[in-house]
Amino acid sequence: MKSEKQVKPKLESPSKSAHSVTHLPFAAGTRLHRRGLCCSGTAHAYSTKRLRLRQPCHEQSELNSFLWTIKRDPPSYFFGTIHVPYTRVWDFIPDNSKEAFLQSSIVYFELDLTDPYTISALTSCQMLPQGENLQDVLPRDIYCRLKRHLEYVKLMMPLWMTPDQHGKGLYADYLFNAIAGNWERKRPVWVMLMVNSLTEVDIKSRGVPVLDLFLAQEAERLKKQTGAVEKVEEQCHPLNGLNFSQVIFALNQTLLQQESLRAGSLQIPYTTEDLIKHYNCGDLSSVILSHDSSQVPNFINATLPPQERITAQEIDSYLRQELIYKRNERIGKRVKALLEEFPDKGFFFAFGAGE
Repeated sequence: MKSEKQVKPKLESPSKSAHSVTHLPFAAGTRLHRRGLCCSGTAHAYSTKRLRLRQPCHEQSELNSFLWTIKRDPPSYFFGTIHVPYTRVWDFIPDNSKEAFLQSSIVYFELDLTDPYTISALTSCQMLPQGENLQDVLPRDIYCRLKRHLEYVKLMMPLWMTPDQHGKGLYADYLFNAIAGNWERKRPVWVMLMVNSLTEVDIKSRGVPVLDLFLAQEAERLKKQTGAVEKVEEQCHPLNGLNFSQVIFALNQTLLQQESLRAGSLQIPYTTEDLIKHYNCGDLSSVILSHDSSQVPNFINATLPPQERITAQEIDSYLRQELIYKRNERIGKRVKALLEEFPDKGFFFAFGAGE
C-alpha cells in the first residue's frame, strides 16, 4: 500500500485519498475490550473544539493515514481506531476518513458497543465462579498489596480529576466505583487490567467517549445499520485461558510497576500522550500503537530472573497467538463473508489500528 503524506486535507472523494487495496487484510485489529465500559457521554457533531495545537510530525513522507479502500462499487473501507478520548484525535483525522464514514451505509465494529448485552456479558465473563472472591484465590501478600494500591488510588482520585470533569458532574467516588466496584469478585487477570487503567492519565480522560464508542454513537445517531464481527466471549475467554501461575505473575508484575511509579523510581516508556501523538501523525510503524492494541502490558524485560522471563515469554506467545493471529484470521473471514453476501453495500469497518 502506498503511503500518503499526512497534511491537512481538503474534503474530497475518499477513494482518491485513501489507501487502495485489492485484497482483504487479516490484520483487522486486536485490542482487548476495555472500550465502552469506562467511558460515557453523548455523541457530538463533527465540529469538536480543538484542544491543542497540531503536534509536529517527523518524516512526513513516511507516514500513513489509517484509512484503506476496498475497491468495489460502492467502495468499502477499513479505518484504524485508537482507545483514547475522541476529542484528542478527531481534529487530526483527515476529512476523507470522515467522508468515508458518512458515505458508508453499514458500519461494523469489533463489538456492538451500544448494546447493553455486550457490557453485561463482558462483566459476567470477568467474574470469579459463584461463591469465590479474590481473598480466597490470591496469595496473601499480593492481595494485601492490591488492596493497599486501590486504597491509594481512591485517595488520590479527587486530586487527579480535572475541573472539566467536576463541571460535568463526575465525582471521584462514583468514578472509582464505576471502574473498580466489586473488584473482589473479579478474576485476577481482569483485576490486573483494571489496575493498569487506574492511573492519573487514564482517570483524567474519563467522561469522554473513546474514538470507537464515539463512532458507534454517531452511526446510531445517523441511523446507519451497524454490526459487530466478534462476540464478547471471543474477546474474553482467551484471557481467562491463562493458567493460575501466569496470572499471578502478571498481577505481581503489574503491582510492582505501579508501586515503582508511586515511589518515583520508574517512568513508563510509552505514555498515552506518546500514543496520541503517533496516531495523530499517522505513524503506522510505531510500536506504541501495538501497545494500545491489546491493553495487556509486555512483561518481558532484561531484569527478570531466567524463570520469570520464561513465564513472561509464554504469556506473550499465548496472547499473540490467541489475540492476534487466530483472532485476525477469524475476523478476516467474517469481513470477507459480509462483503460477498452484500456486494451492493458500502461498509465501514472500524477496528483497532495497533495491528
